Amino acid sequence: MVKDLGLIRYAQAYEFQKKCVQDLLQGGPQVLILCEHPPVLTLGRMAKRSNILVSHEELAKYSVGIHAIDRGGDITLHAPGQAVMYPIFNLSHMGKDLRRYLRHLEQVAIDLLKGFGIVANRIPGYTGVWIEKKKIASVGIGVRRWVSFHGLSINVNTDLELFSMIRPCGLNVQMTSIQEIKGRRIDMAEVKQKIIRCFKENFLLDLLSGE
Repeated sequence: MVKDLGLIRYAQAYEFQKKCVQDLLQGGPQVLILCEHPPVLTLGRMAKRSNILVSHEELAKYSVGIHAIDRGGDITLHAPGQAVMYPIFNLSHMGKDLRRYLRHLEQVAIDLLKGFGIVANRIPGYTGVWIEKKKIASVGIGVRRWVSFHGLSINVNTDLELFSMIRPCGLNVQMTSIQEIKGRRIDMAEVKQKIIRCFKENFLLDLLSGE
């Protein structure tokens, strides 16, 4: 099942994730949540506050929220124009193999970008997806009783200046977007259609029927 929540506050989307996790644990469907968020910083379990490079006053000036959350990884930023994906999947179907699951999420991003004529890659030792030395997709997951939540974000039309507020994923790295690479604004509806297809192909799921 696919749920497109559109532009939604981070806290609301997180509550919806938790509901979907509980539903799946009680025999409900697997769900792929698609959405965008107003500007927000999320801090994973390994996050350091020193990776926020501006004051709280500066964050407030741009209405950027902060949430400490129960996923792996460090700090990331979500903002309009970024495609965010929260797969609520039963990882027992993948042999309870978290490394395999992470690689599949990265492959979704790589395949999506290929659909826009962009060659993306992994960098050994790091999660996420890269265009040469610039990062375009971030991965951070949580797992509860082998049900996944949190997930994957890909910069589509994101305002890349916002990333100057942080060290993305705790790294001194530049971020890029599909818009920056292609030199034009990208239709988010087209992106979402490609995302669903990439998830179906990589996870062998019939997402429309909730299987």
